[in-house]
Amino acid sequence: MSERTEMANSRQSPLLRLLYVLPLRHLQQAIGSLGDLWRTPLSSVMTVLVLGISLTLPATLHLFVKNSKVVTEQWDSASEISLFLKLSVDDKAAKNLVQRLKLYPEIAQVQYISATDALTEFKSLSGFGQALDYLDTNPLPATVLVTPTKRAAQTQAARELLAKLEQEREVELGKLDLEWLSRLEAMAQLVEDIVIGVAVLLCLSVVLIIGNTIRLAIMQQKDAIAVMKLVGATDSFIQRPFLYCGIWYGIFGGLFACIAVAALAEYLSGAIFKLTQLYHSSFVLTGLSFSEGSVLILYAVLLGLIGSYISVRQHIKEIEPTAD
Repeated sequence: MSERTEMANSRQSPLLRLLYVLPLRHLQQAIGSLGDLWRTPLSSVMTVLVLGISLTLPATLHLFVKNSKVVTEQWDSASEISLFLKLSVDDKAAKNLVQRLKLYPEIAQVQYISATDALTEFKSLSGFGQALDYLDTNPLPATVLVTPTKRAAQTQAARELLAKLEQEREVELGKLDLEWLSRLEAMAQLVEDIVIGVAVLLCLSVVLIIGNTIRLAIMQQKDAIAVMKLVGATDSFIQRPFLYCGIWYGIFGGLFACIAVAALAEYLSGAIFKLTQLYHSSFVLTGLSFSEGSVLILYAVLLGLIGSYISVRQHIKEIEPTAD
């Protein structure tokens, strides 16, 4: 009976080690690596600050890109199509055209401006009100303002919609500032490319900073690592505390970056709100969401792990115990 029990325990021991001993050992080494950071507060804080500041810049740029997209989506007039009707078209025919245009799936809104309303507005804005009173006939045509849907507001789609609307029999001429739309899209794409480029460079710098910090920690414990190898410790066992140090650096650096971005957003929101009030807009700067902050911390942890892994793989293998 005892032999069967011993055989069962021997078969269960690898599974027991996998489910209990190994996670417990990882937890001990993770807590121990956090203690190592606590014992060198100055260098640890400096590393966290450098890492956090390096991540704050691309995160802030992402924040402005996200808010700029919200602003441009609110500019419905950016892709507004002006349809100038023929002078022979009366109000009844123009209103029939408006009803037909509302059935277009590419059109979100249609506004009709009669020739009389157009002349009245022109009088008030031009300053030639009294001179225009001497005109025998109204020289201005009726106008229909068409606002495309978000999908049809893109440059190519707006161009196709304009060509389609110009085929209506009541329309004399259609106008759309496609050049302005192209410039807007090109500027937005340029900003996104700049954010990606800056983010890649700063992420590379974070990896190098973490790698150099871990390298210095390895050099400081060179003798202890040699003794551990002498008594039979594996490289993976020796590497784990340093890998956890990189993870802790990433966690604290990511948290600092989130706090810094939130502080910058709060600091700039007041000035941006005052600026938008001048343009009669209710735009409010929004900060990072919870999911975006979580992704930022996750990226920081990944960068810290990569930097520490590169460093330990290179330097721990070079340390070998020497015989006295």
